[in-house]
Amino acid sequence: GGEAMQITGMLHGARLLQYVDFPTAEVLGPEADEDAIKALIARCGSVFIKPIFKGGVGKKGKSGLLGRARDLKGALAEKERLYFAEHRVGHVVSKAQGVTFEGAVAAEHEVYFSISDATRFRAPTITLTHKGGMDIEELERRYVAEVPFEALTGLKSFVIANALADIGAPKELVSPLVQHLPKLWELFHHYGMTTLELNPIRMMPGKGGRLVPVACDFKCGFDRDDPRWERLGLPAHLFSADTSDFEQEINALRTYQGQSDVYVINSAGTILAPTFGGGANSLVTQALGDDAIISSDFGGNPPYEKMRDVARICFKHWLRQSNVLFIIGGKSNNTDIEVTFRGMADALREHFGAYGPTPLYVVVGRGGPNLIRGMGVLKDTCEALGLPYRFFGFDSAMSEVVNHAQAVDRWMKAGGRTQVARRLGLAA
Repeated sequence: GGEAMQITGMLHGARLLQYVDFPTAEVLGPEADEDAIKALIARCGSVFIKPIFKGGVGKKGKSGLLGRARDLKGALAEKERLYFAEHRVGHVVSKAQGVTFEGAVAAEHEVYFSISDATRFRAPTITLTHKGGMDIEELERRYVAEVPFEALTGLKSFVIANALADIGAPKELVSPLVQHLPKLWELFHHYGMTTLELNPIRMMPGKGGRLVPVACDFKCGFDRDDPRWERLGLPAHLFSADTSDFEQEINALRTYQGQSDVYVINSAGTILAPTFGGGANSLVTQALGDDAIISSDFGGNPPYEKMRDVARICFKHWLRQSNVLFIIGGKSNNTDIEVTFRGMADALREHFGAYGPTPLYVVVGRGGPNLIRGMGVLKDTCEALGLPYRFFGFDSAMSEVVNHAQAVDRWMKAGGRTQVARRLGLAA
């Protein structure tokens, strides 16, 4: 696949959904005049004001980047607050380029739906839950259906019906979703998308009490090498060039359990630090500064396959330039350390098998269930690959572990890398 391109938000999302007659929230763009905003509030009771960012920007709701207003005065105040809002993740700052006004949609059920080219199944796959509106990775798995289907026959209504039955969705959701969701496959397929995500779809009571699914947020990705997206006649500036292939590949893993939030901080950095947990993430990102390549949170008890894929993608893009592989997290309560470490160890071994050895020093700071067994797995792998390592248990202060990783990076830059290369039998 080529470079990825993403569209987020309802301003353009609503237009795309209209191609296949999928109902959407009413949306006004940044140029909307006061009469239009006032009329929208009169029709919908209230409006949401959201900043427009290029590309995929992290969790806006959690950062207070979402306004709601029930009258024109409130809407204009929120417009002013959010029009050039900044969203900061680690060192990366995205600046908003205007706002949208979206008519509120009354509903008691929220649905999450996505279609993606899932690498796990080598087939297009839907992810569906009736507990939408929140982060898909944080949901109990029994409420989430992930179903691969045959691209040649397309997304048939029975696939949706079976998926809803599997997760025990309320009966009144079934027929409206079976009727409307298959339309999204046409959109996905016809325009060469790699991902399409609606979260939430709010189930609005319509005529005679029947529910109508209304899309209230939109995200999609295209493959730049597939010319079908050009049929949409979208302005080229929509596509953020700042969503790298790396971020896009990691984002494709989002639908299954465990966080996979990642941003490139410095593409010339020398410490590759897969971090577990938000607290660890902000501390590490700040302390490492420009030495860090990425800012990440891979916590939330990811299963083995996901952890191995996350690590594989990180290694493929960044391992060659890294001096230190720094695996760091707080003392976790629910993440099985052995499972995550085994996934990373296997990915490291596979990387060396596929791309050859590269000089690297492994530093680990982690606490949690099955820590000793997990460290054992990692130690065996480092020794088998001939890599130096240093592990810290949960009794070490995180700042001490971060200082050690930086000291190792300095040592590698001052000739240590050459020593490790010699040990691996590489010509310096």
